[in-house]
Amino acid sequence: MWRLMPFLILVYLLAYIDRANLGIAKLQMQGDLGFSDATIGLGAGIFFIGYFILEIPGSLIVERFSARKWFARIMISWGLVAALTSLIVTPKQFYVARFFLGAAEAGFFPGVIVYLSHWFRYEDRTRAKAWFMMTQPLSVIVGTPLSRWILENIHWQGIHGWRWVFILEGVPSIAFGVIALFYLTDRPGDARWLPDDEKRWLVEELSKEQLRKTGGTSILDAFRHKQTLILMVVLFLIVTGNQAILFFLPSITNAMKGVSVTWATVVAVLPYVCSVAGILLNGYWSSRTGERRWHTAVPILLTSVSLALAILSGDHIALVVTFFCLVGFSFQAYLPVLWTLPTAFLGKAAAATAIGTINSFGNLGGFVGPYIFGYLKTATGRYESGLWFLTGCMLVAGLLASSIRLEKTNAKNT
Repeated sequence: MWRLMPFLILVYLLAYIDRANLGIAKLQMQGDLGFSDATIGLGAGIFFIGYFILEIPGSLIVERFSARKWFARIMISWGLVAALTSLIVTPKQFYVARFFLGAAEAGFFPGVIVYLSHWFRYEDRTRAKAWFMMTQPLSVIVGTPLSRWILENIHWQGIHGWRWVFILEGVPSIAFGVIALFYLTDRPGDARWLPDDEKRWLVEELSKEQLRKTGGTSILDAFRHKQTLILMVVLFLIVTGNQAILFFLPSITNAMKGVSVTWATVVAVLPYVCSVAGILLNGYWSSRTGERRWHTAVPILLTSVSLALAILSGDHIALVVTFFCLVGFSFQAYLPVLWTLPTAFLGKAAAATAIGTINSFGNLGGFVGPYIFGYLKTATGRYESGLWFLTGCMLVAGLLASSIRLEKTNAKNT
């Protein structure tokens, strides 16, 4: 935990900032380049088309070859593409940059999920993943004010602030990619920093776990399993909602009447402060009780209800902020629990394939959500229609998640 998690958290923090800083950069970028909300939404979504292509190969590379080398390649390439996004001037260039950013980052998230299964026992995995998943909202808490500060204050060489957002937040990823080659270790058996008795114990525990799996270990087993298909659809609907919120929440808070730039930034960040708490509490409680299904479904259903209440609050800013904070608390709380499920019913290559497949298909919602939300905003001139669409996505996702069933042999862990 102490050796691996701080580094993985920091690197994922950089990745998510590079992915999400568009939500801030667009506040200035749209005026400079004349991009509509529909253009921004399409560009934000195209990221996930590139992401989709390399997801499954990426998770299999981590399972069968070297996680260390694969993560280093990903970090260096996404850092380069993120920084080069500062050069765009046309919608076509914007779309190409977002596509290659997605392709560069593809494989990192599912790769880490597989990587953690090489280091943590099933009963410890939810807690470890909760700390890792916490990075998603943490990146917004850190990245939103940082990106906003760069946007407003950095104009070196006469270059606009939004271009510096992409440059200054892309370069650190390249440096950490080089560090990863020397710092990370592929498997417990290779860890010189672990005492021999601890190393033997961990390897034996993980081997015993593989023998208890009942859902198969081959690549094809992942596609045959009903739960894989359910999780694909659930994640697709969740990501459709989450990514639209991520990219357009700064614009929604910016449009609040009588709210200063500082307070608009605070309001945009507050839901993600709540999200950190939601992820850690739900992950901890699931780990303590051993229950998985309802710790996945309930937060998703709560998000749907909270979004509906935020919409119905109208112009009552205090109520809107309160319900958006409740959305923040629940809308990513499912993460550490959901990503423990594939390793509960599948082993080795099958689990790696399932994780890559679920994440790959699910993240196509990252294309659908921002695009539809941006289209609805451009067509109606209001955010409410897009928010109702997201509310419906979360409701269906929560109902599907409540239908997840795992094998009796894993019942004590699920």
